[in-house]
Amino acid sequence: MRVVIAGGHGKIAKLLERDLAGRGDTPVGLIRNPDHAAALRAAGAEPVVCDLEHTDADTLARHLADADAVVFAAGAGPGSGADRKDTVDRGAAVLLADAAVRAGVRRYLLVSSMGVDDPPAPDTDDVWAAYLRAKKAAEDDVTGRDLDVTVLRPGRLTDDEPGDRITLARHVPAGAISRADVARVLLALLETPGTAGHTVELAAGDTPVADAVDALTR
Repeated sequence: MRVVIAGGHGKIAKLLERDLAGRGDTPVGLIRNPDHAAALRAAGAEPVVCDLEHTDADTLARHLADADAVVFAAGAGPGSGADRKDTVDRGAAVLLADAAVRAGVRRYLLVSSMGVDDPPAPDTDDVWAAYLRAKKAAEDDVTGRDLDVTVLRPGRLTDDEPGDRITLARHVPAGAISRADVARVLLALLETPGTAGHTVELAAGDTPVADAVDALTR
């Protein structure tokens, strides 16, 4: 399986790349900074330099040639302002969907966030509010395409070791989840085409990853 990952140098992306490469798949990481290429190779991924804020759908589609799936795991990151929350967390996700349609890649996994269904509270930090709005706008756009989309909404992310026990459903109580577990859930979703069309929230829990993902198709 050839999987193209937007935000290929991110923490979740590199964990997913290692997991994919470890089982013989071909992860391809889209990166903005060519200095990150060595880190992707170390993770077992093929690096492709492509700045999603400064490219077009036709150019991006060429990087998706022969892919079996795409994963949007990009984000503007800490310290970025409200404008980049829109251009990356929304705009780049939409661009990837445009390119996937052009390239004929149907499977699309979108990493979003818990909390996007409700409007930000009046006292919410402006940048965080912009982030939540951007993620929800990305979900609305991408899920409206003729693509096989699964939206994954993790809770608060940690760098803890994977617990391999999760709670995964349309709505789950707010909680934390390790990035390693998010990567493992993404891999399980890629392996389970029947999860297309689902939008699910994710937190640490008591159910093994494989069982939790399989339950979505029943």
